[in-house]
Amino acid sequence: MTAMHSNGPARSPTTPKARILVLDDDRLVLATVVHGLVQAGYDVIDADNGDDAILLAREHRPELALLDIRMEGKTGFDVAEYLRDVCRIPFMFLSAFSDEATAAKVQALGAVAYLVKPLDVGKIVPTVDAALQRLRSGQAAGAEPAAAAAAVGPPAAALALDPVALAVGIVMHRYSLSREGAWQRVQRLAHEQGINALQQAERLVQAVEELARGSDPGLR
Repeated sequence: MTAMHSNGPARSPTTPKARILVLDDDRLVLATVVHGLVQAGYDVIDADNGDDAILLAREHRPELALLDIRMEGKTGFDVAEYLRDVCRIPFMFLSAFSDEATAAKVQALGAVAYLVKPLDVGKIVPTVDAALQRLRSGQAAGAEPAAAAAAVGPPAAALALDPVALAVGIVMHRYSLSREGAWQRVQRLAHEQGINALQQAERLVQAVEELARGSDPGLR
C-alpha cells in the first residue's frame, strides 16, 4: 500500500495544516517530499504506484494530492483524472518533464500547480501552502473543490506554473549564480522584505513580465 507508512498517514508533530497525498515511484524522492511536508506541519499519506494512490485517496480523503506523472501502470495523469472525476480532490504535479505535450495535458486536467524537477522541499512547501489557501478561499465562496482548482489552474506555459523555479532561473541568469546560490538569494530577499519565498518569487517574475511588456509594444 504505502511505501513508508503502512499504519496510515504520517503525523506532523503539531496540529496538522492539512492532509496531503504524495505519489512518486522514486522512493528517494517520495521519502524526501514526505519528510519535508511532515516537518512543515502536514499529515502525509504516500504511495509509489497509481493503484495504491487511488485506494489511499478514497480511504483518507486528502485535501490535495502531489503526483508524479510518468510511472509504470497507472500514470499520474490517470490518477489525476480519477481524483478529479470521482473523488473531487484537487491535485498538482511534480515531474521531470516540461515539454509542450505534457504541459497541455496538465492544463487540460486542471492541476492547481505544475512543478518541474529537480526541486527541493523548500520550494514545494510554499507552493502547497499557497495552493491550499486559494482552494480554501474558493470553497469558502461556495465553489466545489474541482471548481476551486480550476479557478487557479495552470496557464498555457508550463514553467509559469512554478514562480519559484522561474525566479531562481532569473536570478541565476542575472547574477551568474548556481541554482543553489540563486535560491539562497531569493530566500534572503524574502527575509529582508518580511515575506515568504513564494511571494518574493512572484514579485520577481511579475517585475520581469512588466519589463518585457514595456520593451515590446505588442505586449502593451
